[in-house]
Amino acid sequence: LTRMFPIRDHNPSQRTAYITYFLMAANILVFLSYAMAFDDQNRLGQIYYDWGMTPSAISDGSHYYTLFTHMFMHGGFMHLAGNMLFLWIFGDNMEDEMGHFGFLLFYIMAGLAAGLAQYYTEPYSNVPLVGASGAIAGVMGGYLLLFPRAKVDILFIFIIFFKIWPIPAWVMLGLWFGLQLLNGVAVSGSAGGVAYWAHAGGFIIGLLFALPLWFRLGGKDFWRVNHGAPPHPEAEYKLVRTSIPRVSRK
Repeated sequence: LTRMFPIRDHNPSQRTAYITYFLMAANILVFLSYAMAFDDQNRLGQIYYDWGMTPSAISDGSHYYTLFTHMFMHGGFMHLAGNMLFLWIFGDNMEDEMGHFGFLLFYIMAGLAAGLAQYYTEPYSNVPLVGASGAIAGVMGGYLLLFPRAKVDILFIFIIFFKIWPIPAWVMLGLWFGLQLLNGVAVSGSAGGVAYWAHAGGFIIGLLFALPLWFRLGGKDFWRVNHGAPPHPEAEYKLVRTSIPRVSRK
């Protein structure tokens, strides 16, 4: 059993990422507001229908507001935790470059575009779409454009073997995007509860929305001057020696 997922980047933001923290708090508070409903599947289903984005309802001319509200709903604790981890890793540097209001607008527009991408692939589906994944995919797409060579630490787990590797952002994000496209083509609908086209759509629109900023910063000159990473000092992470004694085998 093999797992790989990012745990941090090497470029903390230079200023407080208020919008990133606000979005994380909003997602967590919304989740807590209906967490008790997980013991009542009928009630939970109604909540998802009312606030998640159900394509068939949109096609019937109702529930347009859910194109926005679905971004703050999640299907479980691990779904929420994974999304918040990605937002925490990639959101602060994007907010640093875009400014607080600009980043908030970027995030919302990416989330709306992701929802629409999923809607157009299956406009008569009765399965509600929930999660911030599409909006966060947009953040990742923008991050790839602005900071392709930023270091991202990946936790690699193989059965009981753990290893952390720093890799360029373009490798990690490129692989992630490729998997979304591959799964989107290979499966029909939201297989396994995953909206692959929302992820892919959000990623592409995030990259496109970040293009004006990239050009304003200098385009390829911005990459060259900053070596493809955020324009501030890189953090150094070192393993800390523990006080746990080593036990030898006989």
